[in-house]
Amino acid sequence: MLDHVIKGASVVDGTGAPACTADVGIRDGRIAAVGPTLTEAARTTEDASGLVLTPGFVDPHTHYDAQLFWDPYATPSLNHGVTTVVAGNCGFTLAPLNPARPEDADYTRRMMAKVEGMSLVALEEGAPWDWHGFGEYLDALEGRIAVNAGFMVGHCALRRYVMGAEAIGGQPTDQQLGAMLQLLHESMDAGAWGLSTTQSSTHSDGDGQPVASRHARPEELLALARAVGEHEGTQIEAIVAGCLDQFSDAEIDLFVEMSAAAGRPLNWNVLTVDASVPERVPRQMEASERARKAGGRVVALTMPILTPMNMSLGTFCALNLIPGWGPILGLPVPERIEKLRDPAVRAEMLRRADSKEAGVFRRLADFGRYVIGDTYSAANAGLTGRVVRDIAREREQDPFACLVEICANDELRTVLWPMPPDNDPASWALRAETWGHEDVLLGGSDAGAHLDRMCGAPYTTRFLGDCLRGRRLVGLETAVKMLTDDPARLFGLRERGRIREGLHADLVLFDPERIDAGPATLVHDLPGDSPRLDSRALGVRAVWVNGVEVIRDDVVTGAVPGKVLRSGRDTATVRTR
Repeated sequence: MLDHVIKGASVVDGTGAPACTADVGIRDGRIAAVGPTLTEAARTTEDASGLVLTPGFVDPHTHYDAQLFWDPYATPSLNHGVTTVVAGNCGFTLAPLNPARPEDADYTRRMMAKVEGMSLVALEEGAPWDWHGFGEYLDALEGRIAVNAGFMVGHCALRRYVMGAEAIGGQPTDQQLGAMLQLLHESMDAGAWGLSTTQSSTHSDGDGQPVASRHARPEELLALARAVGEHEGTQIEAIVAGCLDQFSDAEIDLFVEMSAAAGRPLNWNVLTVDASVPERVPRQMEASERARKAGGRVVALTMPILTPMNMSLGTFCALNLIPGWGPILGLPVPERIEKLRDPAVRAEMLRRADSKEAGVFRRLADFGRYVIGDTYSAANAGLTGRVVRDIAREREQDPFACLVEICANDELRTVLWPMPPDNDPASWALRAETWGHEDVLLGGSDAGAHLDRMCGAPYTTRFLGDCLRGRRLVGLETAVKMLTDDPARLFGLRERGRIREGLHADLVLFDPERIDAGPATLVHDLPGDSPRLDSRALGVRAVWVNGVEVIRDDVVTGAVPGKVLRSGRDTATVRTR
């Protein structure tokens, strides 16, 4: 007997093949039967006429490492059809932790709060922090999550475990490097998917110092990469400063050499596509072209939507990362307001924001295009939803000066929503062209991080809605393949990513006339009443993970059938040569 039958759905199987109307039967967590009309008895059935059934979506770049402890449903990703998440990215993981230094847990929490925008209170109150080895961390999640989750092991954690405070600024001795390699091997033996690391200039710890992996020299990174290649089903994920704009020659060399040394794919985040910077995509894809010639593979992650992201002059956000802005925006609020009101200071800030060194952050410098979000003072009544350039014109002010005054009225608490400059037809056409590259993969949501600043998790439903009823840049079958089978194949996921008899029943059922994501709204549902941005899934009828219904009409069912996916057991090796 079947556990459940979904009858008469338009089945898009993840391979790119044309949709077909079929029944799909589930038994014991797997797809037991697919056919025009299933006659085997079933405990439950549902009529899916007019609905689309696809494999569960795979998000290749998240930071759900902590959130899964207080939110086993990985919301809102699960609501939007994501049944498998890849976490432990950018060199940042909660394990391993050295048992001889209990203070390392506090250091890790403060680092995650700073570099990934996680709530420190939620980190302190929402996770048990009772593990040391990476395997113990994975065991702590086993059997209590609703999504499937795989984890890279972070270079920063490896360095901190072995070198302690010397991980910041120091170089490992031969003995320490050996210990780091042994720790990486043990982590992969326990199920880590491989190594994640960062060399990005934007990544600083809770003390404002460059995070540990930024101090690693190429020989250390290559030694770690070679270790990754000794384990089945492993990968590398890496971030460098050039990911934000354009790679340097040295950064391309590093990516190529790391991937070739491991014989494994290396993915990076995120390829920003903007027709006003036509040289960016060819430069970034040069890393992939060179890697293939050297026996490696470098894959760029890119988002198929424009991610809602808010800013503030009052709290740490992307504005702090503009060259020269951090020291000003790090001042106490009264001093910060005084500085920001100084025309000479503003002029220098604008100059730095529009300079080549600002890279991709130049996108944030057109302050006339900002929309005012939440306000908190009587002086700003009625401004919510208005565009700064219109207010500035009425007040006969420069847009940046106008924005500063609005924020000063709220003691810098004002929420700001920048309108993306790359929402033009030429940029969308360039995106569609870029998606067709063999080394470009959709993803890069950062879900689980920057919780009160951005909401990338709903990219799956918003992209499908755009493909079905919006720009229609790719067809439905292609779009589904890009969200399911493509990432499953990159990571070597065993028996996932397609609708086929015998595979794990990770499934999404949705209404093609309604599939979309609602607007990002601020909610206070984290431990300690901390805020985050959330977005409703529209048109998603149901989501199954390992054959168990976990979402019905955008509401979690309470079931936790997700699996901690471990390298080798749940992932197969994807070789590059």
